[in-house]
Amino acid sequence: MNIVITGATSGIGQQLALDYAEQGHRVIACGRNQETLQQLTQKYPDRIGSLAFDIADKAQTLAKLRTLTGIDLVILSAGVCEYLDVENFDAAMFERVYQVNIFGTMYCVQALLPNLKRGSHLVLVGSTARLLPFTKAEVYGSSKAAIHYITRSLEVDLGQRGIKVSSVSPGFVKTPMTAANDFEMPMEVSVEFASSAIRKGIAKGKRDIAFPWVFATLLKCLSLMPQSWQVAISRRMAS
Repeated sequence: MNIVITGATSGIGQQLALDYAEQGHRVIACGRNQETLQQLTQKYPDRIGSLAFDIADKAQTLAKLRTLTGIDLVILSAGVCEYLDVENFDAAMFERVYQVNIFGTMYCVQALLPNLKRGSHLVLVGSTARLLPFTKAEVYGSSKAAIHYITRSLEVDLGQRGIKVSSVSPGFVKTPMTAANDFEMPMEVSVEFASSAIRKGIAKGKRDIAFPWVFATLLKCLSLMPQSWQVAISRRMAS
């Protein structure tokens, strides 16, 4: 397969690029860190190509991606996380996170979609954080909730073109981004685990890839409870 992966300079995206290349696929690794991208291409020079750009920059993103053709699989995994201190409410935080997690991801979709053929697969990476109103997660959680909704709507509208659309909802994954968290992260998994779960889910054609299974299932069950219960549970977890 010919695969495009954003966020490939660290975390889940980087592991996916390496694992798909090891399997013999052709990967176009996208990210901001040119040095890391060069290191990736050196590991698999005949299988990994790279594009250096910032998905938050619309002009850069469109220029880099809109000429790509013959793509079988797109995995949009680039994202950032910030936690809100409600006592020092900063609306600019929403702008920063949304610019990458929502608008940047949509710039990628805009650039790639015209050239995606029947049978291709578009995968958007969200988070299980969308399932409950977690403390301080107003910004990050809402951005991932938006991505999940967009994914489901794209699945509806792209079905007639024969393009499959899937969402990925990871739990806590040990990455440079989560390393900044100063709270307990239950059932945290490695990037190797995350990559394996995503690749297996994609291979099976799953529309919603959530992991680890126990953690994701627990949150999905809690999300079905009355909203007052959800708030009470989240408050208890935050105390």
